[in-house]
Amino acid sequence: MAEERNKKRYRLLDKRTTTIISLFGEIKVKRNYYRDREKGEYVYLLDRSLEFEGTGSFSPLIEEAALELAITGPSYRKAEHTLETLLGYRVISHEAIRQHLLQIESIPKERQPVNYPVLFVEVDGLYVKRQGKGKRGKEEKIAAVHQGWEINGKRVSLKDKRHFIHRGNQPFWEAFEDFLIENFEYDPTVHKLVINGDGAGWITACRDHFKGRAFFSIDRFHVARDIRSLFRKHPRYRQMQKALASYDSQKLLTELNSAVGTLETEDQEERL
Repeated sequence: MAEERNKKRYRLLDKRTTTIISLFGEIKVKRNYYRDREKGEYVYLLDRSLEFEGTGSFSPLIEEAALELAITGPSYRKAEHTLETLLGYRVISHEAIRQHLLQIESIPKERQPVNYPVLFVEVDGLYVKRQGKGKRGKEEKIAAVHQGWEINGKRVSLKDKRHFIHRGNQPFWEAFEDFLIENFEYDPTVHKLVINGDGAGWITACRDHFKGRAFFSIDRFHVARDIRSLFRKHPRYRQMQKALASYDSQKLLTELNSAVGTLETEDQEERL
């Protein structure tokens, strides 16, 4: 942006620091400060390009989390304190949450066309601590739905992604299918689901709910983690890693089968 700007119009003055409040704390960013000779104004071209509101602005995820807590919780103060408890520092005041909420207009999203016979679903549980002595935490059940991916160099982006957070007493997969029907032009008689998760019982229950309409795949991260915990000192561990990394499922199964009877304890054999 600095190199390609109209240098006759935008004169570089110096670099100035701004602060963005994010879920990871305060992030300080240095960016170029210019004088617009045509309009007689002082501008940050980066801020303009990103539609950034300036010092003290919140990242979109902070704003979304704060508004979600304010809408679903009992008060703005409770939303403020919940964010502070989760993140370990004071993120946003209850008055700032109120002001942000007053500026929001609710615009329902249109149902999204399903472009292929398959939708992809990533499912996981997020453990959330609760405030107050003796209060137990809760696992939030979350799904991300997308229609495949695009590869641009080393970056991969998911197409048409939407999120589902389980609320209420309805069984997870029943509520999730209602979400699909409401948010996508999803037809249970036409479309299939590829569901990726860690193998928890509530996740693999998708097989019973969808029957032949869904295929469940264990997440590769958890496969790699389990193999590492069992075999990191095993002489065949390196071969297992290579097979998993190269998507050679037959070689991986051969390596795992060959390891039966070679582990140190009965518990490890049972896990294998």
